[in-house]
Amino acid sequence: MASLSVSESQEMEVDRKGESEESGDEETKRKSLNGEVDPQQSPSAGKEEVPVDMDTITLDPEEEDVDLVHCRIGKIEGLEVLQKAKTLSLRQNLIKKMENLESLTSLRELDLYDNQIRRLENLQNLTELEVLDVSFNILRKVEGLERLTRLKKLFLLHNKITCIDNLAHMTSLEMLELGSNRIRVIENLDSLTSLDSLFLGTNKISQLQNLEGLHNLTVLSIQSNRITKMEGLQSLVNLRELYLSHNGIEVIEGLENNKKLTTLDIAANRIKKIENIAHLTELQEFWMNDNQIDNWSDLDELKNARTLETVYLERNPLQKDPQYRRKIMLALPTVRQIDATFIRF
Repeated sequence: MASLSVSESQEMEVDRKGESEESGDEETKRKSLNGEVDPQQSPSAGKEEVPVDMDTITLDPEEEDVDLVHCRIGKIEGLEVLQKAKTLSLRQNLIKKMENLESLTSLRELDLYDNQIRRLENLQNLTELEVLDVSFNILRKVEGLERLTRLKKLFLLHNKITCIDNLAHMTSLEMLELGSNRIRVIENLDSLTSLDSLFLGTNKISQLQNLEGLHNLTVLSIQSNRITKMEGLQSLVNLRELYLSHNGIEVIEGLENNKKLTTLDIAANRIKKIENIAHLTELQEFWMNDNQIDNWSDLDELKNARTLETVYLERNPLQKDPQYRRKIMLALPTVRQIDATFIRF
């Protein structure tokens, strides 16, 4: 994310989906959203730790949910006894290689968040896997997932991945998190027809494209990229949440078919006018702070949104008006929150 000062308003913005909420610890997510985390730095970077031998760790063969978080594990080994394990968490360790997992055929969830893994490999036997998290590692490529046809959620946040590739077989995938990588082009997603949520924040993407096949997508986050034009969203008729903050967008457009939107975040762009959204009658949250809006009549575009509850317009020229909050309340009577502050009745 772009660097932001930590203030009351930014604390409120933690709820926005700059990145998915299911991968990572709460403190790391808060810092990432507020620009306090180096996009390519592990949360545990800088901590010199000596790996421990797996022989020193007691494993329960009857355990289904195995938690080995921050145990200073340097190598995956000796896990053959965990034949009943459904979930395995190895986050925040010192693991460099994905190996010795072939016997864990009952595994549904595998968490390797915050390690030192360079390659996705040796997962071919884990055909029951539904959730895989290898965020905060040093992966450069999406690979080695061909047998994971039942995977529903894939988290690869904060790596060094340059291309979206090798996902064609994942027709059951519902959530894909590729934020904070080095991706320049949205591509190779056509076969992911079950995809519900796509997170591509903090990459180097310059164009909204190749999204036509994602008819079931409800959440799209491409914050902090290089987008200058709102386009390529026509097929996303089920989209409910769209996050495009911290880009270079100048005009609100291209949302004609996205009538189910409940959240629209286009904060921190270069927009001078609120327009082309009068048809978004289901809108509940509208984030428009840090733009160039200077005309109060623009708020008329939001009057058809009968359930609109939250509006962010701070750090626009409009905010200089002494009656700023009062005018928003009069124009949009359903709103219950203006910027970071709830309205008191």
